[in-house]
Amino acid sequence: MTEKRIVRVAAVQIAPDLDSLEGTLARVLAALDEAAAKGARLVVFPETFVPWYPYFSFVLPPVLTGAEHLRLYENAVVVPGPATEAVAASARRLGVVVVLGVNERDHGSLYNTQLVFDADGSLKLKRRKITPTFHERMIWGQGDGAGLQAVDTAVGRVGALACWEHYNPLARYALMAQHEEIHVAQFPGSLVGPIFADQIEVTIRHHALESGCFVVNATGWLTEEQVARVCPDEKLRRAVSGGCMTAIISPEGSHLVPPLTSGEGILVADLDMALITKRKRMMDSVGHYARPELLGLQLDNRPAVPMRTSAAFPHTAFPVPADMTDPTGSDRDETDGADRRSGPAADRAADQRVAVLRGPAR
Repeated sequence: MTEKRIVRVAAVQIAPDLDSLEGTLARVLAALDEAAAKGARLVVFPETFVPWYPYFSFVLPPVLTGAEHLRLYENAVVVPGPATEAVAASARRLGVVVVLGVNERDHGSLYNTQLVFDADGSLKLKRRKITPTFHERMIWGQGDGAGLQAVDTAVGRVGALACWEHYNPLARYALMAQHEEIHVAQFPGSLVGPIFADQIEVTIRHHALESGCFVVNATGWLTEEQVARVCPDEKLRRAVSGGCMTAIISPEGSHLVPPLTSGEGILVADLDMALITKRKRMMDSVGHYARPELLGLQLDNRPAVPMRTSAAFPHTAFPVPADMTDPTGSDRDETDGADRRSGPAADRAADQRVAVLRGPAR
């Protein structure tokens, strides 16, 4: 008989320090110590918690956001950098897996980034939200398919999505197809009001059922003083209040502990990993319940980069790489002669890909 595998996890709902990266980072490290003292082996923080979620962009007109946007740049996290090194050191010292949401600065752009640190302190995944939502599009750039992956960690196979990425069924399916065991969801919290909390709950419970995995979700929290600071207009303060649903969900779609919908706190629950098989025995959405011959997903997992370099090619020809040709012609669409292959070999400079699409001269 196989040994029962229990994983204790923690979901953290606390307020950031709206004044500095260092202040919020100190709160993260303190929460890690507290969660580890409770026996947690996985600790999850809210969306872009470090240094803070850009609430200002939701309540201020664009023309008035410049100063706060620049301040976010000044306090954003460089990966790797001092902030990630501090979290990695804490993860290693405590022996815990950490999933942290940060505003990542990459030269002149900011990104909504999720970081997964393993229990040995190594950074197993850095992924960027593929499509920022509504007001967020003025703050963050777009992520790419390279981050849509589940990674093996000391607590199991972990996948992560941020906020309304959970409304993209294909993004969720990409992680489901990679057999995530623990799905980490992160939302900003203190936003939109109770309806947002209700929507979060529906979304994460549905994903747990559909994926047959555990979901650990963390949302942020703003104090009354912080709400007043973010939103000077009293009439708009409801827009940055409520909307919290820190929760831990089983593969059967139920709460393992009562959710945290207001105030600060750390939820802790034990995950019985055998429940994954119990759920998937009935409905494995990427296994015996799938119909890949009818419905499938194609994921471009290449990192999006602004420039690619390659060796120069003769101007008189468009050579097709040897590893992308098939002398039998079996990989070509007879209607237009196009090469339909994909994968690492297809990751070429633009002019070379054009040649592949056109096919060789006949």
